[in-house]
Amino acid sequence: MATQMVAVDPFDIVVFGATGDLAIRKLIPSLYHRDADGQVPAAARVIGASRRALSDDDFRQMAREALEAHVSEKQRDAATMERFLARISYVEIEVQGDGGWDRLREVLGDSKNLRVFYLATTPELFGPICDNLGRHGLADGGRIVVEKPIGKNLDSARAVNDAIGRNFPEDRVYRIDHYLGKETVQNLMALRFANALFEPLWNSAHIDHVQITVAETLGVESRAGYYDTAGALRDMVQNHMLQLLCLVAMEPPTSLAADAVRDEKLKVLKSLVPLTGEKAVDATVRGQYRAGASAGGPVRGYLQELDAAASRTETFVALRADIANWRWAGVPFYLRTGKRLAARVSEIVVAFRPIPHSVFGQGAGPVDPNRLVIRLQPDEGVKLWLMIKDPSANTMRLQHVPLDMSFAHVFSGRSPDAYERLLMDVVRGNQTLFMRRDEVEAAWNWVGPILDAWAATSDGPRAYTSGTWGPSAAIALIERDRRTWHEEMA
Repeated sequence: MATQMVAVDPFDIVVFGATGDLAIRKLIPSLYHRDADGQVPAAARVIGASRRALSDDDFRQMAREALEAHVSEKQRDAATMERFLARISYVEIEVQGDGGWDRLREVLGDSKNLRVFYLATTPELFGPICDNLGRHGLADGGRIVVEKPIGKNLDSARAVNDAIGRNFPEDRVYRIDHYLGKETVQNLMALRFANALFEPLWNSAHIDHVQITVAETLGVESRAGYYDTAGALRDMVQNHMLQLLCLVAMEPPTSLAADAVRDEKLKVLKSLVPLTGEKAVDATVRGQYRAGASAGGPVRGYLQELDAAASRTETFVALRADIANWRWAGVPFYLRTGKRLAARVSEIVVAFRPIPHSVFGQGAGPVDPNRLVIRLQPDEGVKLWLMIKDPSANTMRLQHVPLDMSFAHVFSGRSPDAYERLLMDVVRGNQTLFMRRDEVEAAWNWVGPILDAWAATSDGPRAYTSGTWGPSAAIALIERDRRTWHEEMA
């Protein structure tokens, strides 16, 4: 089943921070793929903007090298590459000064194309860039895309949002979270709201608990300097993981219109039971990886990568969250994320309650509860774990087996990357998968007291060996509730 591509209106996308890692690894390859699939109109243009002194040809060569490094040879077509590179130009610009802004206005010219400004920069530059876009008459009618993190706490998030809002109204602001562009995340809404099977069971009467895991095998490496000012709670939980929690827990929206969906997500964020003081310390576990081994061999610890003697920054977080509403009262949500863990996996596990009584004798074996496992990466797909009779047994012997739908097997052809989908949503003007200002601030309002509680205690992150599943306290966190982390990670 091939994916049907829908063309979008002509656009000019200006990428600030165009020579940085995000633009090189993700944005340029994503725009190329949309062009290769015939979704990008002939009049569309890509304009790189950065402080580096480069000519158009220099930047095109940089883009060519990005495609050669990050697009498979099978997907690189010479004619398509030349067509795509011909769309590209470059402007040397001082985002905090006046240099280059007249040149950018000249390059954009009188084009009727939609203007999209992508801020692939540090958050400290969001305000100066937006102010300069407004000051030089470029913001009118344009759309602004900003990457996380939106601030480091509630006050700084409000300051960043104020800086953006001075020049762009909320309906033209796109706060991007690439996790929400993943195929499986969007299929979570399809599973819930396009099937009669799940929604009647999607409540505390039938669901025992929910687990959300985002695990990485990589360390912080070259990002150590940035990461030490953030940590796993700010970097992953405050945005990615709380957004996934919202999609699992939200009430059915009246439609898939952007504000209808985001209104329901906001209700979830506002219903999270606050974690403050001792309660926050008791309901959370933070860790920091030490030297160990991965599939590639020995790896350094966090402090060695940071080149520091000590740090209280967490590279692992596990926590229990509770939602105070009728649907989810009494259903814990367990979240865990970390660097240098045993496997690279992102998944949501919806664990249903056990059957109230087994009619099978002891010889049939245990009757395990049903589980719905939604895999975001790698190998995107959905598994529904059920009990069935072992067909090889002469007697009634039960087995826990999955109904397995791998997207790669069901849908032929290449699946678009999350950034590809989200970039095209910006051009279409679809804000459904982008965070609204009040969502961002509600998430910080819940995360902030946890950070305060950690700062108030003398205890630092617990050490864990690279290549494991984090500190043993993370296992104790869930097992004291007589539950276990989902182990089917392969």
